[in-house]
Amino acid sequence: MDGLENSLDDASADGSTEFPDRVSQMEARLQTQEDEITLLKSSLADALRRLRMHDEQIPLLRQHLIAVNPAAARALNHACYSDGFSRTRKLSNNSLTDSPRFSATSRAAHPGEGELMGGEGTLFETLSQKAETESRATQTEWTLPGQPLGKEKVVLAQTRAALSLSLEDALHPDVPVTEEALEKEEKVEPSFTSLVDEPPIVPSCIKALSQAGFRQESSLQPRRDSPEVQSEARVESSPTGLASPGPRSHPLSSVLEGVKTPLVRRTNSCDKLLKEAQDRPQKQKLGRKAASATNLLSRSTSLENRAKDLISSSGSSGSRRGTYGQGHSIKMFIRGRPITMYIPSNIQNYEDLKMEQPSEKLELDWVYGYRGRDCRANLCLLPSGEAVFFIACVVVLYHINKRTQRHYLKHTDCVRCLAIHPDRVRVASGQSAGVDKDGKALQAFVHIWDSCTLVTLQQIGLGSFERGVGCVAFSHADSGALLCVIDDSNEHMMSVWDCAKGTKQLEIKSTNEAVFAVEFNPNDSNNIITCGKSHVYFWTMSGGALSKKQGIFGKYKKPKFIQCFVFSGTGDVLTGDSEGNILTWGKSAADVKTLGKGAKETYQIMRQTRAHEGSVFTLFVLQGGGILSGGGKDRRVIRWSVDLAPERECEIPEKFGAVRTIAEVDGEELLVGTTRNAILKGTFSDGFVAIVQGHVDEMWGLATHPSQNIFLTCGHDRQVCLWNTEDHRLEWTTTLEESGLCADFCPNGSVVSVGLNTGRWVVLDLQTIEVISDYTDGNEQLSVMRYSPDGSFLAVGSHDNFIYIYTVTENGRRYARLGKCTGHSSFITHLDWSKDGKYIMSNSGDYEILYWDVAGGCKLLRNRFESKDREWASYTCVLGFHVMGVWLEGSDGTDINALCRSHSERVVAVADDFCKVHLFQYPCPKPKAPSHKYEGHGSHVTNVCFTHNDSHLISMGGKDTCVLQWKVTQGGVGGTLDCSSSVSSTSISSQEAAI
Repeated sequence: MDGLENSLDDASADGSTEFPDRVSQMEARLQTQEDEITLLKSSLADALRRLRMHDEQIPLLRQHLIAVNPAAARALNHACYSDGFSRTRKLSNNSLTDSPRFSATSRAAHPGEGELMGGEGTLFETLSQKAETESRATQTEWTLPGQPLGKEKVVLAQTRAALSLSLEDALHPDVPVTEEALEKEEKVEPSFTSLVDEPPIVPSCIKALSQAGFRQESSLQPRRDSPEVQSEARVESSPTGLASPGPRSHPLSSVLEGVKTPLVRRTNSCDKLLKEAQDRPQKQKLGRKAASATNLLSRSTSLENRAKDLISSSGSSGSRRGTYGQGHSIKMFIRGRPITMYIPSNIQNYEDLKMEQPSEKLELDWVYGYRGRDCRANLCLLPSGEAVFFIACVVVLYHINKRTQRHYLKHTDCVRCLAIHPDRVRVASGQSAGVDKDGKALQAFVHIWDSCTLVTLQQIGLGSFERGVGCVAFSHADSGALLCVIDDSNEHMMSVWDCAKGTKQLEIKSTNEAVFAVEFNPNDSNNIITCGKSHVYFWTMSGGALSKKQGIFGKYKKPKFIQCFVFSGTGDVLTGDSEGNILTWGKSAADVKTLGKGAKETYQIMRQTRAHEGSVFTLFVLQGGGILSGGGKDRRVIRWSVDLAPERECEIPEKFGAVRTIAEVDGEELLVGTTRNAILKGTFSDGFVAIVQGHVDEMWGLATHPSQNIFLTCGHDRQVCLWNTEDHRLEWTTTLEESGLCADFCPNGSVVSVGLNTGRWVVLDLQTIEVISDYTDGNEQLSVMRYSPDGSFLAVGSHDNFIYIYTVTENGRRYARLGKCTGHSSFITHLDWSKDGKYIMSNSGDYEILYWDVAGGCKLLRNRFESKDREWASYTCVLGFHVMGVWLEGSDGTDINALCRSHSERVVAVADDFCKVHLFQYPCPKPKAPSHKYEGHGSHVTNVCFTHNDSHLISMGGKDTCVLQWKVTQGGVGGTLDCSSSVSSTSISSQEAAI
């Protein structure tokens, strides 16, 4: 038999009934486990990176301290080492007035120090005066070499409280520490992880000991074991009274070692703490390289929590906002992971920002595609000259001669079937049930609507249909008073409804096998026929009940699938099956010999006609009584006479696939829907040409031309398609060897780069459609291609966690590897170039935001704070301060697949996982920002992109294989943003422009 057609039939018949729940549950569980593993890996990598950055800054801070004030460095270094440990010991709460002593000789040896440590109005004097109120019985004093006890004293506890080193100092040395953060830090209790033997954390007294205008004298006497220090520290007075050091512009000196002298301790608690620390086993004093993974993790956690305490504000625990030194930072959480966003300098008061809906709105302008791959009887012609078909959640009314579209948009999930009322005006369309964003099943229904006004007349069966609606049909003998519906449940429940009242007349279980079609007998509304997998049922309504009789195949081979049926002009039933035959059915007297006494009349095969090689997918009755049949494997359309004698035939081009359905335009012209999602128009004499085309598998790659009204799409079907937004047609299509997942036009507009799922990427010439360059980066799929604004660089983001940078020459026809950006701990998802073409902002699968200096050698910019004011040529990264408000509370990090900022930088469009397109104002930095929300897609929206002049927005669905073109309007329907937008088409939507 025909293997190809049988496989197609099996997929369409059994795909929705065999183990869907179990497979989906297993896939969801596996995905959840993979997400958790990825999050754990990324958290560990982030903690290690923070720890490494912290450790790298400690020597630099020591050297800077020495450069500013060597005497204070020796004193504080002496305090850190005097108890025999390499850590900075936190004093107990009753040791708040510890004070070191400084001699006049020591001050004389270091001119300028008196201003900081002994002069009036200095910070130390202020702290000393404050300490006078504390009990002198609990002081701990320290002594400098050669200095007698009993001289001027400085409160040691206050000094440590003001000068203690924090992780924030290490990460950002240019930003002062607030007093609230220091108070928090002083209250931290000693932990086991703080006792690990490691280089000491020298207190950061730079901010406290340095004052505005302080300049170290060059006449300082250098120590015997250290080089002479000549430096200048620039400081600014902070709001809290602490000073902030200026940027370093000179070599830093090595750490100066002071002479250690014992502390004079006056409290039992301090002695006890010292004794306990000294008595700890030596095995706890592990070297940094010998520390176990457990110690490393716990220490990293401690550092991260310490940083969190310093960054977070003292507001409520649910607040996303925090402060960071002189600048501000905002925190958002995705799956429990904090992501810090730094507020740009031009935003003075973040709390006062008001998020509003943008004045721009979207109106559906055009729908590209047709659902023919898995649906039957989905193409009809109205008396108005419009062809009715559906894709995703949209029912399209396409005027064949005028080339315009109207759209019925009242469905909330994918449309699965439609039927035309006998009056040729009303239309019934049924949809799938679908699920909401929480995975809860929604309710399927059937809408009866007016094709002239696009007004919904009746909603049928809300809550009555399980999984979805598979087939619908109007009765004919009674002028369409009844509607028959078969749902997609396991029992394929068949129900009959009153169209005028919207009430259910009766319901019955039809079969456990797949059902492909249902129709009323045109001469008797009490007779209904259904067909599907291995069956033809003849139903009779009587007394408010339905009874069925199965068609008897008798001596003929029973086919696996009965694909379609029609009523001939003579009243016979003709069926097309998977064996390529047209069977003629008739009613006959009961065979008493076979069925026994009392047997009733049966429906049997009267005639078998060989029609096609492979399945007969569709049958259509012409106005003159002739029959049209469409084949699967042979792709032929055959015209038959009333008595089933072949008259004419035509073969559909192979690139369009098999024949799915047929509609008659006039006496000669036909419309043909194909299994590769195309609609053809033509005649037997002249052949057929495509008037509607689309992708046949999931799409991800989308790019708009930098100066023309065209855009490019690519997907898992290996097709690359170039579309014209003005003429609404497919300019060209080519098939690659592998699936295309991302694309971008070169700024000069002559070539386009397409990233594939194997690590390869190719460059296509737009005019010749030839591959002019072919490169490979890694062996994993590519997720983003992005040219720099001037076209001199190309960035390629891969699932191997790297960003590959290429130099571009010869107008985009020659590429040379410049470098590789290494630093992400998960796959690259999005990236953007700065307006000057020197920097890149990137997102990864573990919700990380990194910045790269491409001009400086593809280096990672570790201080993200410095990039807060950088301007970006495009904005497609889903994580960033300017787009933080597009995320909903509780998002899992994959809810937003893509976003795109308009070229005017006024709005940002968002593609989410719940079939919605959102339009936010830009920037959108506050949570719960309002937006305009638009429906139309029947699957996750994979990408969005504005055209070069912002006149249209292109959105692309995943499994629905649908491309929607939205017109951007200003302040309401009709006011387009760009006067060059097309006026050759009209889109009249039944949905409001703003939802």
